[in-house]
Amino acid sequence: MRMETIHEKIYEIRGQKVMLDFDLALLYGVETKRLKEAVRRNINRFEGEDFMFELNSLEVQQISRTQNATLNIKRGQNIKYAPFAFTELGVAMLSSILNSSTAIEINRAIMRTFVTIRQSLMTNPDAKIAELRSEFKALKAYLEEVFMDQNDINEDTRMQIELINQSLVELQANNKFLDKPRIKIGYI
Repeated sequence: MRMETIHEKIYEIRGQKVMLDFDLALLYGVETKRLKEAVRRNINRFEGEDFMFELNSLEVQQISRTQNATLNIKRGQNIKYAPFAFTELGVAMLSSILNSSTAIEINRAIMRTFVTIRQSLMTNPDAKIAELRSEFKALKAYLEEVFMDQNDINEDTRMQIELINQSLVELQANNKFLDKPRIKIGYI
């Protein structure tokens, strides 16, 4: 089993890296129904959200629907029942209830993937902080540039409004000359 394949099936839900029951069932080569049955028979091994938790309806919607909130067209592609989300500890505990050679092999690969993810997060925290700082500086410079452009536009707008006001004053002055009584022309 390739680590990239497993890595794609690890989600971050409720601030924890988890794998969902249907993905695990697929990896282990069992039906999701059978995996859930085994977990329910041994539920005391999975007490606490640090081992496993069931997704709420909002989390299920976020996973099962596309961004434009339409159902997937293929039959069986939408989540009908709330899946279990297993943390790294929960996946390790699964190995004690699923005792096939495939489950043990897949479990080793999953554990290695979790360790790799954790190590990648822990290595070079200074580099990550430096990267965030540089992104923050770039964002700050961009925002300052946008505000400068906004101020330039405001200054241009003020000048245009002043010119319009001057033109209106001149037009009013010209209207005073036009308000004089005119000599009537024509037949009386």
